[in-house]
Amino acid sequence: MKAAFFESFGELDNIEIGEADRPEPGEGEVLVRVKAAGVNPVDAAVARGMLKDAIPTEFPAIPGWDLAGKVVENGFSARRFEEGDEVYAYARRPTVEKGTFAEYVALPESYLAKRPESISMEEAGGVPLVGLTAYQAIFDAGKLKEGQTLLVLGASGGVGTLAIQLAKSVGARVIGVASEKNHDYMKELGADETVDYSDGHVGELVAALNSGSDGVDLIFHCSRGDSLSECMEKGILADNGKVVSITKSKPEESWNVDYEYVFVEPNSSQLKHMAELANHGKLKIPSIKTYSLNETAEALKDVETLHNQGKLIITP
Repeated sequence: MKAAFFESFGELDNIEIGEADRPEPGEGEVLVRVKAAGVNPVDAAVARGMLKDAIPTEFPAIPGWDLAGKVVENGFSARRFEEGDEVYAYARRPTVEKGTFAEYVALPESYLAKRPESISMEEAGGVPLVGLTAYQAIFDAGKLKEGQTLLVLGASGGVGTLAIQLAKSVGARVIGVASEKNHDYMKELGADETVDYSDGHVGELVAALNSGSDGVDLIFHCSRGDSLSECMEKGILADNGKVVSITKSKPEESWNVDYEYVFVEPNSSQLKHMAELANHGKLKIPSIKTYSLNETAEALKDVETLHNQGKLIITP
């Protein structure tokens, strides 16, 4: 099969395109023909070696943790899917070695769910990592419920846009923080109020929006910069509120808040739920920009800028 791979950590130009052995599905696994593989900032970090101490890597390593595609073969005892079923998955394994930036990938069938029928294969390929990250952050860790207020820091990015929609699906109020150019976009997705981080102190701006309430129930931190520190300085979190972050592993000692760091895990039942939401028109996928497998290095460089509106997709 054709695949993108790297032989050592370093610059993204080190990514090579060439032939690799097509994987064989093991017991309980299925072989999937990859039709769309979402590109995420973590993929660039993996190729640069920034996660080497947390996740082992076997060279040559094929990056990529997102996919949508078709089942082409079942391994022994794999019975959940039939040949030709269209599926999607968050495909992170214990070792970085055989990722989704390739024509084929073998995965445990427990990772997979049938993809949403209401969106394209390319759109489906951009959902799993960002969707599961948002889902596990606001529901599993944050316990967000109807009537509560969610503040999303970095709300126009891939994770933030899914968080807005998932929160609205349970009847929560959403305040989204991002640059002003993205405010209409966030409101289209369901954000009730928006804040421009360049307009001043984010904590003060949110406090002004939230005056008269008991505070924000959940802060979802999926951005860089000073926004979270400014929110903590202003004390906008409700007394029983919580902070969930995917970018900062530990809180500052002075904050004294309920705080949890989330690193996303594969979960097929949550993918199934998101497919149902999409099929009922409650989950829209941001705009898509596609790249060929030969353009993998370019896609990784682009996603690393963190300035893309929508999802970047490789179509092997």
